[in-house]
Amino acid sequence: MDLELRGKTALVTGASQGLGRAIAVTLASEGVTVFATARDVALLESLKSKVVAAGDTAPILLAQDFMAVDGPQRIADAALAALGHVDILINNAGGSRPMEIDAPEEQWVEGMTLNFDRHRQLTQALLPNFLERKSGAIVSVSGNLEPEVVNAAMVAKAGLVVWSKGLSEQIGKHGITVNCVQPGLIDTAQIRRLYPDDKRRTFAEREIALRDFGEPQDVANMVAFLASSRTHYITGAVIPVDGGMRRYSF
Repeated sequence: MDLELRGKTALVTGASQGLGRAIAVTLASEGVTVFATARDVALLESLKSKVVAAGDTAPILLAQDFMAVDGPQRIADAALAALGHVDILINNAGGSRPMEIDAPEEQWVEGMTLNFDRHRQLTQALLPNFLERKSGAIVSVSGNLEPEVVNAAMVAKAGLVVWSKGLSEQIGKHGITVNCVQPGLIDTAQIRRLYPDDKRRTFAEREIALRDFGEPQDVANMVAFLASSRTHYITGAVIPVDGGMRRYSF
């Protein structure tokens, strides 16, 4: 199936590694001009090299701390200046934040800011771009909503899901879709630290219908689909990519 993405533009946050990197590479392979942002310059450059080596259009890079107070606005301004307009926004940056039940306020603020507030602020900065064009796709990577411990990131991701649903209701009439992808246990560096090989095999056999963890490419495939015009009648959805996992784990 042709996703009809060739010639589109996309902004991907947290694009240097893990899910964001796979998403950026996949969109580029579909003919999208990608604006990739993250903090690590070396990882961004290696992403660019990978895309170019595959014969696809080199992504435009921006090394920017997403957590900076002016980070979202800087990213939005740079993307619009470089691309002219943004057709697709992928809200991907984030990280797990498990904590004690009496965690200090600064830990909560950091976790909520990274995993919800900055995505909302970046999206709002780009909404005039989408509204003017009366088209676009906003896809946010959410997360587990059944954590085993108190986790500020999971609370924030729940907020991201609910906010996305409300936003989809308000801007759907303008031809803009808003969806979330909910990964299960995906084979990234973070998950490998939590689940070494022996624990991974045991957990997968017991809890996952497909009997193994997923790959970043599995998530990237769904994101690319939701970013395409093929899903013009799908909005306000939360779509799991979890191999049929029967329960969630952070």
